[in-house]
Amino acid sequence: MYYTHRVMIYTQERVEKIYNCKVLSDKEKVDQLLEMDSIQYVNCGIETTDTEKAIVKENSLLIYKVIQKIDLRLGNILLNNG
Repeated sequence: MYYTHRVMIYTQERVEKIYNCKVLSDKEKVDQLLEMDSIQYVNCGIETTDTEKAIVKENSLLIYKVIQKIDLRLGNILLNNG
């Protein structure tokens, strides 16, 4: 459980760093956020607990909301289908 909590904190911090980065273009920001999201799901397996799966979904929502700030159309699509 502690590990999962640390992963979520790391994800929130990383998402904010990417979003606030002045060097990256909007496309690069979205690409990095989507890569982070996909890595979460790739790392889920049969041993992943329901609590960990719920945290991954919560992380995805956070990521999609930030993407929505960058690209409204894509963010809306992700939030409506996620």
